[in-house]
Amino acid sequence: MKLLIADDDEITCELLQNSLRGQAYELRHARGKAEVLRELENQDCRVVIADWDFPGMNGLDLVREIRSGNFPGYIYVILITSREGGAEMVAGLDAGADDFIRKPLDPAELLVRIRAGERVLALETRDVAIFALARLAESRDPETGTHLERVRDYCRILAEYLGRLPTYAAEIDAEYIRLIYATSPLHDIGKVGVPDRILLKPGHLNDREYEIMKSHVELGAETLEAALGQFPHAKFLCMARDIAMTHHERFDGTGYPQGLKGEEIPLCGRIVALADVYDALTSKRVYKSAYSHEVAKSIILEGTGSHFDPDVVEAFLQSEEKFLAVVSEQEDVTAELVEMA
Repeated sequence: MKLLIADDDEITCELLQNSLRGQAYELRHARGKAEVLRELENQDCRVVIADWDFPGMNGLDLVREIRSGNFPGYIYVILITSREGGAEMVAGLDAGADDFIRKPLDPAELLVRIRAGERVLALETRDVAIFALARLAESRDPETGTHLERVRDYCRILAEYLGRLPTYAAEIDAEYIRLIYATSPLHDIGKVGVPDRILLKPGHLNDREYEIMKSHVELGAETLEAALGQFPHAKFLCMARDIAMTHHERFDGTGYPQGLKGEEIPLCGRIVALADVYDALTSKRVYKSAYSHEVAKSIILEGTGSHFDPDVVEAFLQSEEKFLAVVSEQEDVTAELVEMA
């Protein structure tokens, strides 16, 4: 594992390096905010050990910068501090720090705290398992391509924008954004129970077939609810269940399966609803060609207040360039996979 030491004090850095010498870690060093963020973007550093009095800025501000960053995985942050008292610890935890080490540094304590961080980071395999499960369900339809990757990126973009609004600041934090990114790929997990003759039908479904197709919502929610029964405090299962159950509800109450209306629909379901429809519109399917971004945009605008939450539509309009960047990036990935095949 790569560790990043964020400090410009040579004595502290040397002490940290000596304390960890002989351990199975690759140590990196950064002396300023820009250098820290660059290292986290370009290197696979999963643990940051930073001084509270970080050069050029408060260590808490550095933690906030890390938490707001768009990194591929969770970054475990340990703050080195000479401060005493519970108020400082509360401030650090509120900013997003994971742990603290008090000066003077104790090498044995440092190693124990890093290993505690490793155990926390190991939980991220949960997200890998979630996505693998979603991928397995999606693999029955060869035309969906990188649908799951795009939808989760769209959801993160929408949640990040909404989280900056006062209306949603209390509900959407960094953890919420991580959860919707991780769990949104499970929105159609119930399609494993839909027969191929319906799921892959190259044309419009008749009324009976459409009712069977719609059942994927409740099948998925029931499966996740059963898992939640075994792990009732698992927040990711709660969100995954809510998404599976409500991403086909409509803001005006005409959706399915429950006909929920407005804020009766969980926010995660309202976000995934737009992300999923946008991707369906702009992707080729067995029953349709791909629409352009502008056509998809016009359809979404037409559905403002009826199909879609107006706030989520506004988030989409303010994030168009980011949506287009995701489309372009995933097209490049798909092209590379085709070439490799």
